[in-house]
Amino acid sequence: DGDFTETSIGIYAYDKEVIQYLEEDLDFETGIYVVSVKKDGAAYGKGLMTGDIITKIDNVSLNKMSDLRKYIYSKDIGDKVILMIERKGKNFGIEIELQKK
Repeated sequence: DGDFTETSIGIYAYDKEVIQYLEEDLDFETGIYVVSVKKDGAAYGKGLMTGDIITKIDNVSLNKMSDLRKYIYSKDIGDKVILMIERKGKNFGIEIELQKK
């Protein structure tokens, strides 16, 4: 209908190319590094933490923040997505319901 409502999971995150300038000791092959989870965001209280690496969303690999944005912007508010998380060598999924930014 020509309208665009920006969806959000409520995080701040960096690509691996950017994080190396902020955190020298941090090294990961794929994904995006979660810097913070907004207290009023969709991911808050779902188990996502600062320091997590989001490797996939609904089985779509992520390497840049633009990959995440492109995917969630194709969805509607209220849609549910599965984030694949890497934390301290362990992998698991978290379901998030997208909200309006």
